[in-house]
This record gives sequence, C-alpha cells and structure tokens, in this order.
Amino acid sequence: MAKESMKARERKRAKMVAQYAEKRARLKAEGDWDALQKLPKNSSKVRMHNRCSITGRPKGFMRQFGISRVMFREMANKGLIPGVKKASW
Repeated sequence: MAKESMKARERKRAKMVAQYAEKRARLKAEGDWDALQKLPKNSSKVRMHNRCSITGRPKGFMRQFGISRVMFREMANKGLIPGVKKASW
C-alpha cells in the first residue's frame, strides 16, 4: 500500500496537469519557451507517475489494466479478469 501522502501528491499533480494542459499546448505551438519555463514544474505531464488504482503501488504497473502486476495476479486467480487463464505462475 502506498502512503496516503504519496497518493495525495499524485492527485494534486494530475489536477495541475489538467489545469495547465491547454495553456502548455498553446505556448508550445507558439514556441514561447520562456513563458513555458515559468509555468509550475508539476504542471508537466511527464512528472506524473503511474500508480495502481487499487493499492497505489508505483512499481509493476500494467498500463492496459491500470493496476499493478500483484493485483492483476490476485484478480486473475479469483476469476475477476475475463479471458485470463493461469498458465505457469
């Protein structure tokens, strides 16, 4: 389980990215690099970190499902993910 403070930080970054997305796109199109540098660092999409939507785990993230590999395995064993069969793990 991730710390609540880390999850809160990621939510804050996601909110800031959404807030500044249009402005960043406009500044990039204009080529105004000085104004782009003056925007908050956390408003860049690059600074976002993928986390498991269930546990908040940052490592082993499976982008296709939006969860970590650990949760994927648990859910697959319980039959909660359709079309996934246990092979050799």
